[in-house]
Amino acid sequence: MTEKLYDVVIIGSGPAGMTAAMYTARSEMKTLLLERGVPGGQMNNTAEIENYPGYGTIMGPELSMKMAEPLEGLGVENAYGFVTAIEDHGSHKKIITEDDEFLTKSLIIATGANHRKLGIPGEEEYGARGVSYCAVCDGAFFRNQEILVVGGGDSAVEEADYLTRFGKTVTIMHRRDQLRAQEIIQQRAFKNEKINFIWDSVPLEIKGDDKKVQSVLFKNTKTGEVTEKEFGGVFIYVGLDPVAEFAGNLGITDEAGWIITDDHMKTAIPGIFAVGDVRQKDFRQITTAVGDGAQAAQEAYKFVSELGE
Repeated sequence: MTEKLYDVVIIGSGPAGMTAAMYTARSEMKTLLLERGVPGGQMNNTAEIENYPGYGTIMGPELSMKMAEPLEGLGVENAYGFVTAIEDHGSHKKIITEDDEFLTKSLIIATGANHRKLGIPGEEEYGARGVSYCAVCDGAFFRNQEILVVGGGDSAVEEADYLTRFGKTVTIMHRRDQLRAQEIIQQRAFKNEKINFIWDSVPLEIKGDDKKVQSVLFKNTKTGEVTEKEFGGVFIYVGLDPVAEFAGNLGITDEAGWIITDDHMKTAIPGIFAVGDVRQKDFRQITTAVGDGAQAAQEAYKFVSELGE
């Protein structure tokens, strides 16, 4: 077990977590950033980011590295591990991972969310063999192929546009008759000659030859008609699920697992804060995550200062 007592432990190194770490470190708090992968979170799965101030456009992995670069110089410590449980002991919190335990006076949860799965036959079987949730990671594997993107929100439409760099065509399948993405993103897709649309439809099964994806079986939700169409790749963007299973025993989540906070990022437990995509909120963007991180860092500083230890 790590015997050191930190002023703050931040779980998750997406934009919210890294911003919180920057602010707590600048406040001379003993800060640990507990990660389970490379810095950046979902930004690493985003091809081009066009709505972050200061950049006309920037690749997600590049922005991730730019956010991470200053942290070491500020004295932020890093550790890696999957959190399995959190214990509240009043004056300190215990974070338990698969391999270690950490003690801290305050805690900021910034674990984000994962892409939701369809839960249909073939999805698991053809994972990394034609089924993907990350266009920037896997798009180049599908050059000159027919690509299907499932979803109708910002991520689905933006990534479909990115995938036209590689695919012969890209088809967006949405369960409704109109997209949910921002208007500017929609218009870009409608103007792209390589993007097609299948409306009012949901996938039923992803089929293949035991080596890679070959086709998708889908149903029209209005007519009930079932159709099979050939695709070499399937990219799925149908929503997010919170990464907060370890917090289930704390009584700070809603029924869906999102962590409930107030406007100051405080949960129902003093000294435990939550930021970014893991929070129960309507708008999930890099800019809002950064704001959450800064707010939580200030609240954690005040909380630890008031402990007087």
